[in-house]
Amino acid sequence: MLRSLFLTLSRNRTLRKFLETSPRAAGWTSRFVAGNTLQAGMQVNRQLAAAGILTALDHLGENVSTEAEAAEASREIVEALDAIGAAGTQATVAIKLTQFGLDLGDDVCRRNLRPVFERARAIGTRVEIDMESTAYTERTLAIVQQMHEEFRCVRAVLQAYLYRTETDVAELNRLGVPIRLCKGAYQEPADLAYPRKADVDANFVKLMETMLREGTDPAIASHDEKVLLRALAYARELKLDRERYEFQMLYGIRRQWQQRLVSEGQRLRLYVPYGGAWYPYFMRRLAERPANVVFLATNLLEN
Repeated sequence: MLRSLFLTLSRNRTLRKFLETSPRAAGWTSRFVAGNTLQAGMQVNRQLAAAGILTALDHLGENVSTEAEAAEASREIVEALDAIGAAGTQATVAIKLTQFGLDLGDDVCRRNLRPVFERARAIGTRVEIDMESTAYTERTLAIVQQMHEEFRCVRAVLQAYLYRTETDVAELNRLGVPIRLCKGAYQEPADLAYPRKADVDANFVKLMETMLREGTDPAIASHDEKVLLRALAYARELKLDRERYEFQMLYGIRRQWQQRLVSEGQRLRLYVPYGGAWYPYFMRRLAERPANVVFLATNLLEN
């Protein structure tokens, strides 16, 4: 019930407009959103780099409705890549294809993506393409494969709650496309996604182990302690070099685990969102698990 509620609220335009312009809301999202500007995102990037933590900068936004908005999103990400290049940090950028015009057509989206990938390749970094709802899965993977063939600097995000993901993992591993595995944060029907958390968790671990054995630079995106412990143990079993995989977490979440991973010499990358369009992102974080409501409240009280 809570998951459905938060996912429904994530699409409420009236509430979104109110909260995204509320000074009070900005206060309690600052733990999880770097700020409204690229400068704020880069400040967090530099702070984390000094602590030995990598970042994936995400300029928040999705489902643009005009080609002008899509082109502006492309320019903003190129600007972020310019800032990353100037700072000399090992940050990546995370994007959603609907922010680049996927709803307006695949050709529009590809046209806006190419300057981003050209700049990312030029500075030696990577573009992480977030996965959205299943309405976009097939088209997203087709674009991922094309960008991989052209630029060799893409990482695809796959969602463990989808039945199809086992097949997608195998195919991207075969092609040498890096994968970030997450659980999934959209509302999907039971014929497409596991409805039970226990089944999602079990599938995540199975896919994670496949990626660690067979994948190219896989990223394990989880805050689940059991998953993290299993990943660490399995990487040791495989005797993997720590540069061959990485952990990813959300900015502001599980700071104690972040510190532990870094202290153990593990490669950790934090997903650092910035920009004024934070509301859908934030609500989906609450919807991922009902326990996240308490979890986020607890994190706000941490030192």
